[in-house]
Amino acid sequence: MHRIWLALGALAGLVAVGLSAWASHAAPLRLEPPRLAMLASGLQQQGWHALAMLAAGLWAERRGGVLPHLAGAAFAAGMLLFCGGVYAAAIGGVSLGSVAPVGGTLLMVGWALLFVSAVWPPRARP
Repeated sequence: MHRIWLALGALAGLVAVGLSAWASHAAPLRLEPPRLAMLASGLQQQGWHALAMLAAGLWAERRGGVLPHLAGAAFAAGMLLFCGGVYAAAIGGVSLGSVAPVGGTLLMVGWALLFVSAVWPPRARP
């Protein structure tokens, strides 16, 4: 199952790089500076959390147990909601309500779960 987080992290990184290229070349022709800043913030968060998802996948393989997988799931859902909400507002001018704050909370939960999985000893394997 750890390969899911590795694959999703790699895909999120790929999308972040592609969207960053668009944001630096085409977006300035279409978006006003406040929206460009919002877009940059979403891209930065997506890039960092793509790496976090890769780390969760590698840690899940090494450590085992459910906590790293929960962290990976929180990163995936949080990135989709947070970055999706930011992108909708920045690119489309559409507010998705509390989607971005819920996503941001999930990203923080992912980091907390990764922390707990690092300091909490895993169960002994039979």
